[in-house]
Amino acid sequence: MTSKMMTGGLSEAKSATPEIQELVDEIKPTFEGKNNKKYEEFKAVSYKSQVVAGVMYYVKVCLGNDEYAHLKIYRPLPHTEKPIELVDFQMGKTEDDEVTYF
Repeated sequence: MTSKMMTGGLSEAKSATPEIQELVDEIKPTFEGKNNKKYEEFKAVSYKSQVVAGVMYYVKVCLGNDEYAHLKIYRPLPHTEKPIELVDFQMGKTEDDEVTYF
């Protein structure tokens, strides 16, 4: 198996980086608004990415108290000057749940 990222294909799971945490921090208010709930902990654990017209990130986030969510975050290409977007999310995940395409 190759670890090269293909356009349209989902990458292998990687540990979250400071860049991924910044994405998650930026999208946190939107996520909290959609859930009508504030989270003290909002820590990116791991992620996969998909190259589209920009990059789609699938990020596992620890919400505290053994509660996890998977976030689908879209980062448009820089020249578009569009903001990142929380496309979708899945609640009720565990630390062991693999982040997959959704």
